[in-house]
Amino acid sequence: MTSTGWSGVSAPGTFAHALRERATRSPDVVGFRFVAEDETVEECTYAELDTRARTVAAGLLERAEGRDDPALLLFAPGLDYLAGLFGCFYAGVPAVPAFPPDPTRLSRTLPRLAAIIEDTGSAVILTTTDIKPLIEQWLETTLGRAPRVLATDELGSEGAGIEPAAPRGLPALLQYTSGSTSLPRGVVLSHAQLMDNCRDIGRGFGIHADSSGALWLPPYHDMGLIGGILTPLFSGIPATLTSPVTFLRRPLSWLRMVSRYRATITGGPNFAYELCLRRATDENVEGLDLSSIEVTFTGAEPVRAQTMARFAERFGVCGFRAESFYPCYGLAEATLFVTGGAPLDGWRSVQVASEPLDVDGDARPAAASELSRQLVSCGRPGPDTRLLIVDPDSREPLGSGKVGEIWVASPSVAEGYWRRPTESAATFGEKTAAGEGPFLRTGDLGFLRDGELFVTGRMKDLIVINGRNYHPADIELACENSVPGIRRNCGAAFSIEDAEKSTERLVLVYEVDPGSDRPHQDIVDDIRRSVSMGCSVPPYAVVLIPPRTIHKTSSGKVQRWMARRCYLAGELEELTRWEAAA
Repeated sequence: MTSTGWSGVSAPGTFAHALRERATRSPDVVGFRFVAEDETVEECTYAELDTRARTVAAGLLERAEGRDDPALLLFAPGLDYLAGLFGCFYAGVPAVPAFPPDPTRLSRTLPRLAAIIEDTGSAVILTTTDIKPLIEQWLETTLGRAPRVLATDELGSEGAGIEPAAPRGLPALLQYTSGSTSLPRGVVLSHAQLMDNCRDIGRGFGIHADSSGALWLPPYHDMGLIGGILTPLFSGIPATLTSPVTFLRRPLSWLRMVSRYRATITGGPNFAYELCLRRATDENVEGLDLSSIEVTFTGAEPVRAQTMARFAERFGVCGFRAESFYPCYGLAEATLFVTGGAPLDGWRSVQVASEPLDVDGDARPAAASELSRQLVSCGRPGPDTRLLIVDPDSREPLGSGKVGEIWVASPSVAEGYWRRPTESAATFGEKTAAGEGPFLRTGDLGFLRDGELFVTGRMKDLIVINGRNYHPADIELACENSVPGIRRNCGAAFSIEDAEKSTERLVLVYEVDPGSDRPHQDIVDDIRRSVSMGCSVPPYAVVLIPPRTIHKTSSGKVQRWMARRCYLAGELEELTRWEAAA
């Protein structure tokens, strides 16, 4: 197979047009390869993907009730998923990427899936023959209506005459938010918005003729879908993909994939780097060559300077360059990418006092006696993006160094949520006190310094106790850095209301480490001590739960709101509970 060089799509259109152009200009070029858990590799040229997408489009148009009817994509990660996605683009049918049901965790995965089906009103589900029976059985026993289930790998070779459909402005994707602070909502994204964001990513990452990507990220989530699939197709660079399950079982398989295929672009959330650090040994890193990497992006959850420093030190012997780290910020409502730095420019951080990091507070250096936070710069917005820091109550823009809500305006910002006009207007249509707008209200807090964005937390996650604001990420980090026997990135700090005293109380829920034999009471005592001393706030309650039972989003972020709901409803699978005396 020949290799591809970088070039943008020559004419505006949809992603079906982009695929058609790649297939016409470079039919034998490998656009995507998928590495299975057993390390077998399946490759797909642009021409092959184009043929498979046309076939899916033909089958979909026969069964869809109309081109306004979204199609749900329930595929395991792999090339079948790509064919389903681009088949929707060819047919002009909005695609709804979602996790397929997990037979081992049906009670956890099916409720979200049912909510998405109900919200979209989808009449067609695209999947494969191995998943189809499970889906049909579940539909028959659970939902009152039964969308048609189409196994795309059963289709023949029809579709040769299908031409790309749908203007750029019509919906291409319903990208369901991960649900870290609420139930998932469908962000409506057009081809124009997707292409604009892919263009921003290409500029930010410095994509060039010899660029290539290697990613394990879920293709149902914005980072894996737009960053790992659509941007490579748009830019004409090869992408090597693997399943997130493969990564979670064998984290170093990600780095071996990067090494084997000499990828220049890779990345993931902070927990991915922590997981690699925990599993790395002198033996299993031997032979890794990470010197090809130019961009190692990190985002989707708090970016930790300590994690990046430790990763760079551990894998420096493998040729990894610390300056390749690329902290960035984005969200599904803005398609994906909002801010980032420059390739091989490294990362910058500031040490600021913790207490004033609330709305209209000053991000100032900490005195010797004060608690402090190390915050990493997430770079600058692109040339067509306007970013403001705003007081969410007065709607007045704030000056440099002042903490407020992050507001964004750009061609990549979505029109709104699917069938939620009231929420859409409140989130996507806000204006400043002076009438400037519309802006997307992100719900995230941060500040600007020298034009660079520093994210401090989320408004909905803020814990307010005795008039002081606490960021749950700080409390969780204090536990994870000092308490043996708990699982990193598997805990939630949140507050509950004490109605009698009109105040908030701090609760921590943590999974225990299955490899630890520490007594649970010792773990609880350590959590209480670390939070009380490290964060100056005593917990009201600490609950330990079994591994793999805390609720997470599709991108791996802990759902603090769901942990809170389960705690209040008595629905946690508790191993140990401690509560302060009345």
